[in-house]
Amino acid sequence: MRSIFLGLLLAATLAGCGAVDTMTEGLKHSQEVAADLARSVGSKPFVGFNWSNGALVSVTVNFEGIPPGESIQQIAQLSRQSVAERFKQAPKRVVISFSLPGA
Repeated sequence: MRSIFLGLLLAATLAGCGAVDTMTEGLKHSQEVAADLARSVGSKPFVGFNWSNGALVSVTVNFEGIPPGESIQQIAQLSRQSVAERFKQAPKRVVISFSLPGA
C-alpha cells in the first residue's frame, strides 16, 4: 500500500513539473524528424534527444549504414533543418552518426 502511495506521489510530482510533457513532446518530435529524413534521404534513422532545464541540449541522428545518393554535407543540412523545424528550437548540437557492420 505504501509503495502505491509513493508511486502516485511521484507521478503527480512529475506531471506537475512538466517532465512528462517534455518527454512526450520530445518523443513525438524525434519521430517526426525520423519520418522527415526517411522521406528526404531514403533511410530512416534513430533520433534521440537531450533536454536540460527546458533547453534542448542535443539531438542525435543515427543512421543504419550510410544512405546512398546523398552527401554527408547534404544529410547534415537536412538533419539540422528538420530538427530546428520539428523541435521548435535549435539545439546546442546535432550529432549525426552512421552505424556500420563489423568486418
